[in-house]
Amino acid sequence: MQKVKELALIACMVVVGFVTNAQSDIDSLPEIDTPPYLEECLDSLVNQWYIKKTADNIILDSIPEGTTVGKLPDSVYIKRIEAISSPMPYTYNSIVRGHIELYTIRRRELVQNMLGLSEYYFPMFEQELDARQMPMELKYLPIIESALNPKAYSRAGASGLWQFMYYTGKQYGLTINSYVDERRDPYKSTVAAIDFLDDLYAIYKDWFLVIAAYNCGPGNVNKAIRRSGGHRDFWKIYYHLPRETRGYVPAFIAATYSFMYAKEHNLYANPNTLPVVTDTIAINQPLHFKQVAEMLDVKVDYLRTLNPQYRKDLIPAGTNYALRLTINDASDFAAIEDSIYAHKRDTYFVNGKSTVKPQYTAYSPDTPKNKATVYYTVKSGDAVGLIADWYDVRTSDLRYWNNVRRNVIRVGQKLKVYVPKDKTEYYSAINDMSYAQKQKLSSKTVTSNSAAPKKNEPIDSNYEYYTVRSGDNLWTIAKKYPGISNKNIMSLNGLSESSKLWVGQKLKIRPKS
Repeated sequence: MQKVKELALIACMVVVGFVTNAQSDIDSLPEIDTPPYLEECLDSLVNQWYIKKTADNIILDSIPEGTTVGKLPDSVYIKRIEAISSPMPYTYNSIVRGHIELYTIRRRELVQNMLGLSEYYFPMFEQELDARQMPMELKYLPIIESALNPKAYSRAGASGLWQFMYYTGKQYGLTINSYVDERRDPYKSTVAAIDFLDDLYAIYKDWFLVIAAYNCGPGNVNKAIRRSGGHRDFWKIYYHLPRETRGYVPAFIAATYSFMYAKEHNLYANPNTLPVVTDTIAINQPLHFKQVAEMLDVKVDYLRTLNPQYRKDLIPAGTNYALRLTINDASDFAAIEDSIYAHKRDTYFVNGKSTVKPQYTAYSPDTPKNKATVYYTVKSGDAVGLIADWYDVRTSDLRYWNNVRRNVIRVGQKLKVYVPKDKTEYYSAINDMSYAQKQKLSSKTVTSNSAAPKKNEPIDSNYEYYTVRSGDNLWTIAKKYPGISNKNIMSLNGLSESSKLWVGQKLKIRPKS
């Protein structure tokens, strides 16, 4: 029984801590499914100015004779991971191995870019972690979150090196407005992230649970703990966590390994244009990057790289805004500060306001062809899957259109839905319907007169079953069983998105324990 096997594997990982050298034991664990966000973060480096400017000048190190850059025996990985001195209980298994191979084999060039960037960002992280006496290994979190790209922006709306969501960033004191997004400020976002991690550790007292909660939120970790019977160990709650989070801690372990043993894999830092030493200048008047660039003879792109928190190349007036420059440029700025503020003042500002048209870059998907836009206001008891079902759209599309992450929606939130133009009136009416009326719209909701398209399959005594009743659908059935999703039920019963249920149908729910 698959479920029994999975539970046995979890228990094995927790008790033993490390997988044995036997290849059969390693391969019995779930195959790695590379998280899309990880690939996207690595790919995003290609478009960064400081990478493109140096790419043509990079001379790749030749691989010394006898050096291995391919897969290594599991015993080598295990020995190296065991040697990492850390308060975190680093574990090795096939999932971790898959992420190690992603970093050390498949994406070598981009990892070397990150090694170069780490020379600029890691001292900033280490200083704050050391001041709090927190594990230095937490500096590897931005590797997974953003690939050390301070301008990284996810479809869900997370931003910056540490990928803060809007409300979490505001909660931890980061300024986010039309001109400034301090989630992209390397220093301020680092302080906020460490505050957040510190608060999570006060709750869980386990760094891997902290890292998991950083990714999916404390609510999801708490649910996983409850569903596992109260266990407070990452590998024991592994199968109760969101799928993306299952790969998050293994990716963190792999990132730690890959950076600590980079030379053993012939990985060396690629050069970048970020300066070794910088300084900040307090800004007391509105200032445009072009004023600074022209007076100090530096490129605007370079100012953007050092100051990614300013969205429109403009620093607004305020008491807490600063401009980061190289140490020499900061000295030159101080010497002619008044001249810089006065330079082409009328060109860039009128009565202290910007004359440059802002270029908004906030994410907003285009309206699909031949579709109309309707809106639905979230009500108590609603769920993303139910709403998608009512409007006959895919759950993934509904999340994408509205920047919804991990199916989290709130009462009163307005969701954008794209529907066929010739059915606009039909779908617009859904927003004002009662819950019972909306449920009758569902193609997968069972009514008392639903006809049975086929007979029930023979009962398998190894599985727990549910008998479908009037008013049921896959979503509501799954909610009756903690840890079971509608997709789990579809998979077990060979159902598709278009499959219909009927009263009296027997559905497999899960293997009997």
